[in-house]
Amino acid sequence: MTLADQIKPISYLKTHASEIVRNLAKQQGPMIITQNGEAKAVVQDIASYEKTQETMALLKILSLGARQIEEGKVQSAADVIDRLRNRREPG
Repeated sequence: MTLADQIKPISYLKTHASEIVRNLAKQQGPMIITQNGEAKAVVQDIASYEKTQETMALLKILSLGARQIEEGKVQSAADVIDRLRNRREPG
């Protein structure tokens, strides 16, 4: 099913809400709701939403890591391991 098939006016959402909810998990994609011809909302099943949220969280972590590398706020793995080992050894 193409994205164009998933664009519906708000009146369709109002009259077919239970059908839309039943079918969302099957179609594995979002439905775009329009109002006065403009896209206003996205409706999707909970599994797809959760997957999107997990993906966004991972992308944020990668972005933060890349920024820290650019700012030189990193240490080599060997340095970190040495520091941890020295902490554990009795003084």
